[in-house]
Amino acid sequence: MRRIEDYGLIGNTHSAALVSRSGSIDWLCLPRFDSGAIFAALLGDERHGSWQLRAKDREARIFRRYRPGTAILETRFETEMGAATVIDFMPPPADNSVNEVIRLVRGDRGVIEMATTILFRLDYGRLVPWLQRTAKGIFAVAGPDAVRLYTPVELDNRNLTTQAEFAVHAGEYVPFVLTWFPSHRQPPAVGDAVGLMDRVERFWRDWSARSTYQGPWNEVVERSLITLKLLTYSPSGGIVAAPTTSLPESLGGSRNWDYRYCWIRDATLTLYAFLTSGYHDEAIAWRNWLLRAAAGSPKDLQIMYGLHGEQRLQEFTLDWLPGFGGSAPVRVGNAAFSQLQLDVYGELIGSLHAARRYGIDGSEAAWSLASVIVEHLARIWHQPDEGIWEVRGSARHFVHSKLMAWVAFDRMIASASIYGLSGPLERWRRIRDEIHADICRNGFNAERNTFVQYYGGATVDAALLFIPLVGFLPPDDPRVLGTVTAIERDLLNNGLLRRYDTDDGFDGLDGDEGAFLACSFWLCDVYHLCGRDADALKLFKHLLGFANDLGLLSEEYDPCGVRQLGNFPQAFSHVALINTAYALSGKDNAAAQRATGERDAVRQV
Repeated sequence: MRRIEDYGLIGNTHSAALVSRSGSIDWLCLPRFDSGAIFAALLGDERHGSWQLRAKDREARIFRRYRPGTAILETRFETEMGAATVIDFMPPPADNSVNEVIRLVRGDRGVIEMATTILFRLDYGRLVPWLQRTAKGIFAVAGPDAVRLYTPVELDNRNLTTQAEFAVHAGEYVPFVLTWFPSHRQPPAVGDAVGLMDRVERFWRDWSARSTYQGPWNEVVERSLITLKLLTYSPSGGIVAAPTTSLPESLGGSRNWDYRYCWIRDATLTLYAFLTSGYHDEAIAWRNWLLRAAAGSPKDLQIMYGLHGEQRLQEFTLDWLPGFGGSAPVRVGNAAFSQLQLDVYGELIGSLHAARRYGIDGSEAAWSLASVIVEHLARIWHQPDEGIWEVRGSARHFVHSKLMAWVAFDRMIASASIYGLSGPLERWRRIRDEIHADICRNGFNAERNTFVQYYGGATVDAALLFIPLVGFLPPDDPRVLGTVTAIERDLLNNGLLRRYDTDDGFDGLDGDEGAFLACSFWLCDVYHLCGRDADALKLFKHLLGFANDLGLLSEEYDPCGVRQLGNFPQAFSHVALINTAYALSGKDNAAAQRATGERDAVRQV
């Protein structure tokens, strides 16, 4: 049975593809991350679209790796007669009118027989396109989408399938160039695939060389940074949470969501990962995307947006797809876009404050927007909401949501104090202190000596780890230490942290889920803050072992089934890894949004 960790990622900062260990592209959406899939076997089988390129001998030994410092994936096939490497990459396009996937078969030793099987199935496996043979390849057309496959290999089209077998000699390159373009336009010229490979390799090596991280985990941090770059939609600067939809949080379950959108929640942590690593251009583009997406009335602020800031992300199901491992339904869109989540206000304000701290000039318009947002927050922070985890049960007074409302006012006060910005500081301080008192009074369970997930509840939530990380209370406060102990006792298993206990059904969803990898990195950060550096280091090294052989992390992990779960690869997991690596390396601590607000401002003024 397929496993999520069997896949590698290639991309071009417009879209991305997942390539299996055996050399099959089973997921590809063009021309954007959120477009309909051309290959959707990931959520079904090869009948829903796939492109296999492998050794003809199914007993061939298979090895794979990324070229160091790049997003170029190499899959090597070895037999007694020879060896060849399939080199997969996507060149950055000039615009959205053309997208390419290039697969080069390079002969490495002797002669090896290769085979390819291609099933074009557009619109997530629903449409069988019209195929037309050309002198060197085929065209596939359905509605607005056209795909051209160029190759010198003779292709055979029958039974709605394209196939070929061919031999590769040592030193020889055999190209396959897949080009998407709008069906009403003429196809673009075919470029030199080998030359494109060299240019793409130079691009990625130059990009990776800009990283300022110097520490004991250079390779894993570099791979996480490259992955984060691959999840960036360069035309707008937005960053998708993952390039996939509906990979299950529990195998066979229904907790399957579309993550091909941009979450405000990820903003601050992502900014830290880019800014502390020397990628100011990416950080500025992300900050500017945030400002555009949040523009308008603060009451209309959403938790997530489309790639260009689109607001309507209506959710529907694709009934013809059985889902990964039979995990249905397969969803497109995400109904959580309409939820009230108070934490988003704190994330947005916190990200703008973080940008100022790291030298990204804050415009007058940005400060004006932030001021309007906190005025709205002052009116609504008392309300219940759906919380950070986008539950689909009843709204509640989540402690993390109130905490991030506190962060919004604290960071506004800090920005005004440090940078001489105008605002009603005394009123903001009064509201901030009111929120602080409210959390301590209603969100702390004295009997259990822990903060709880929501007011009146008794259970804990991994998001409570942000209490010391954002400076709400010092890490040696007895209430913080009690909360960490409760989280360890109730949510920690085999060095992996669950988000919360799903048994009571408060989230309105059936079934269970795996351990949430980002939360486990947050626990590392809290250990470090609490002076438990040996525990932090041990846990961090343990977590690195859950990445696949290419260094990629999904959203969750199943310690019982020993497999990755959830959408893949997950930006939140890789961002958390980067920030924790900085913390444990003793660097300027980007970890877990520890911009200490007004206390920091007092030291600087």
